[in-house]
Amino acid sequence: MNHYCTYHDRGYLAQGLALWRSLAARDAEARLTVLALDDETAQVLRAIGGERLAVVALRDLLAADPELAKVQASRSRTEFIFALTPCLVRHLLEADHKIQRLAYLDADLFFFSDAAPIWRELGGHSVLVTPHRYPPWHDDSARYGRFNVGVVAFRRDAAGRACLDWWREQCLASTAMTGDGACFGDQKYLDEWPARFGGVAECAHPGINTAPWNWARHHFAIDAEGGVRVDEAPLVVFHFAQFKRISAAWFDSGQLEYGIMPRRLRSRLYGEYWAALESAEAEIRARLPGFAITRRGWRASLGPWHLALLRIFWGQFWWRCGAQWIAGRCGLGRFSGRALGWYRRWRRGER
Repeated sequence: MNHYCTYHDRGYLAQGLALWRSLAARDAEARLTVLALDDETAQVLRAIGGERLAVVALRDLLAADPELAKVQASRSRTEFIFALTPCLVRHLLEADHKIQRLAYLDADLFFFSDAAPIWRELGGHSVLVTPHRYPPWHDDSARYGRFNVGVVAFRRDAAGRACLDWWREQCLASTAMTGDGACFGDQKYLDEWPARFGGVAECAHPGINTAPWNWARHHFAIDAEGGVRVDEAPLVVFHFAQFKRISAAWFDSGQLEYGIMPRRLRSRLYGEYWAALESAEAEIRARLPGFAITRRGWRASLGPWHLALLRIFWGQFWWRCGAQWIAGRCGLGRFSGRALGWYRRWRRGER
């Protein structure tokens, strides 16, 4: 079987279930293990996840990993959650020796086609990492790292375990969100892997971990059957980071920094994803009455007045009208990332 893992709480329960449904549909050999960060998440997933979805309660992981339990009291919730990633992967490899390779997936991913390219990219290597693939006008590698934790994979061999153990040690030492070039949660450490460890493969498939921060550097095409291709390759899995519901029909795309997607592309990708989230919400509500996908609200979405003006001007907020996701900028929004990048370079005195 192809083994995957993720973690989330009730706040991401719909996203996590949508991820699983999309993965199960695209990989008949998939087995997903979810670290449930609260009891409601564990109960719901055990009831509706099916035979190929396993649940690990947070208390069980903490009991199995005393070093992780020690850091819980000294960190913010966000910093503690970032420490979970390598600890979960390590725990699963130690608990089940039948797992020969294991991929970690962020809970806000969604599969659009066959998951097999992930394993082909890993190939005979020990570790797979996915580059951020920032466009040149928005290269945040210095702060956030060259690689994104959204999709990483490890093989059960000496090199894979050495890399995983080192990552865990670093995350137990610090998952500070400083963005100072030395540390950023669990992510900045990945920069050292290719030089420090053998057998590290950098994913070259443009359709794996495609995301708001890198869509603008790729060429997208939608075929007659509705399939999506990225630089002539199939879109495998998209990372719906920063996507939030504001109200019944309004959504925050979170794309201002990178460029707002053209209407046809966002309607295709985010339309399918939102339909999957609504389906997951209904499925969860049948087991957990009153459950609803969290709404961020306008006050939190708008932010400070100067950011509110930028977000409105560039079309960061989308109105869902049937199958169309309207930004109201007539294509202008796709240049927001370039414009903000130019402004920052000008402020720093760069050309």
